[in-house]
Amino acid sequence: MDTSRWWAVVVLAALPSLGAGGETPEAPPESWTQLWFFRFLVNAAGYATFMVPGYFLVHYFRRKNYLETGRGLCYPLVKACVFGNEPKASDEVPLAPRTETVETTPTWQALKLLFCTLGLQVFYLTWGVLQERVMTRSYGATATSPGERFTDSQFLVLMNRVLALIVAGLYCLLCKQPRHGAPMYRYSFASLSNVLSSWCQYEALKFISFPTQVLAKASKVIPVMLMGKLVSRRSYEHWEYLTAGLISIGVSMFLLSSGPEPRSSPATTLSGLILLAGYIAFDSFTSNWQDALFAYKMSSVQMMFGVNFFSCLFTVISLLQQGALLEGTRFMGRHGEFAAHALLLSVCSACGQLFIFYTIGQFGAAVFTIIMTLRQAIAILLSCLLYGHTVTVVGGLGVAVVFAALLLRVYARGRLKQRGKKAVPIESPVQKV
Repeated sequence: MDTSRWWAVVVLAALPSLGAGGETPEAPPESWTQLWFFRFLVNAAGYATFMVPGYFLVHYFRRKNYLETGRGLCYPLVKACVFGNEPKASDEVPLAPRTETVETTPTWQALKLLFCTLGLQVFYLTWGVLQERVMTRSYGATATSPGERFTDSQFLVLMNRVLALIVAGLYCLLCKQPRHGAPMYRYSFASLSNVLSSWCQYEALKFISFPTQVLAKASKVIPVMLMGKLVSRRSYEHWEYLTAGLISIGVSMFLLSSGPEPRSSPATTLSGLILLAGYIAFDSFTSNWQDALFAYKMSSVQMMFGVNFFSCLFTVISLLQQGALLEGTRFMGRHGEFAAHALLLSVCSACGQLFIFYTIGQFGAAVFTIIMTLRQAIAILLSCLLYGHTVTVVGGLGVAVVFAALLLRVYARGRLKQRGKKAVPIESPVQKV
C-alpha cells in the first residue's frame, strides 16, 4: 500500500491535472449520432472503403498471375504487397541472439530484470492512468464553465499508432532485421482487429470503471482459448480449462459484489460490457493472427511496423471521411493539457512495446507474464487511489482469485517446459494497447 501511495503521489506531482476535474463523469450525449454503436458503424464503414477494394485487388493480381507476367514501375510494390518475398538462406538473419558475455553475472541479470520490471511498470501504469484521465474527465473546466470532454476514441488510436510506427521504423533502420517475406496485405487483418479492439477499449471507459476493464482484460484468456481452437486448431490441457474457470469465477465475484459507479445505470453498464466483449474478441483475433504471421520468420519489430502501418491508414481514412481529424486537432489546440496527455499516452504505448520485446528476449515469456500480471493488479489499486473507485471485500477477493489463476498458468507452463512437453504458447505480445 505504501508503495502504491508513493506512486500515486509521483504521478500526480508530475501531471497535476490528472486528479483535476474530479466531478462525477457524466453519461455520453443522448444524440443518436453520438451513440457508440452509430460511431462504431461509421468507423467500420470507413475501414471498408479501404479493405473492400484492397480485397478485390489482391484477388485480381493473384488470379492474373501478376508475379509471372507483371512488369513496370508498380511491379516491386505489387509484389511486396500481394505476394511477398521468399527469403533465401543467405538472407536469413538471426533474430537478436542473446550473446553471453562477461556481464552475464547474477548481479547483472538481476539489474537487467529490475530494469525491465521498472520500465514495464512505469510505462504501462502511466498509460493506464492517462487513459482513464483522457476518457473520463473534462478539459478546460473553470469555476463558471464545466469544460468539455474529448470523445473521439479513434483519434487517440491514431496518435498511438503513428508514434508506434515511427519508433518501429527507426528501430528497423538502425538495427539489422531479417529479410522481410510476408505479403504486406496480410498485416491489414491484424491491423483492423487491433484498431477495433483499441477503439472498444477507450470507448468502454465512458461507461464502466477502469478496474472493471482491467479485470475483463485479465479474463481474455478464455476467448483467446476459444479463438485458438477456431483459428489455429489448438488443443488445451486440463489445467488451462481449470484456470480459465477460476478466472471466470473471480471476475464474476468482482462484478456482482462491487457497488455501481456514480455515473452508471443499467444502460451504460450494458454498453460498457458489450464494448469490453468487443475488445476481447477483436484482441483475441489479433493475437492468433499475429502468431500465424510469425511463420514468415519476421522479427517482432517488423510485425509492430507492419501492423501499425495499416492501422494508421485505416484510422486516417476514417477520420478524414468523418471530418474528425481536423476537429481532434482543434481540440488539441484548445487544450494544451490534452495534447500533452495524448502525446505522453502515445509515448508510453510505443516504448512499452519495446520493453515487451526486450523483456521476452532476455527472460522469456513466463517472466514477462508475471510482470504484466502484477502490473494489472497495481493498476487497479492505483486507479482506486486516484479516481475514488470502491472495491468491496468480496470484490477484492475476486481480484485475488483472478491473479492467482493467472500466476498458476505461468507456473504450470514452466512445469510443462521442465518436463520437455510443448507448452501452449502465450498470445502474441506485439499489440497490447
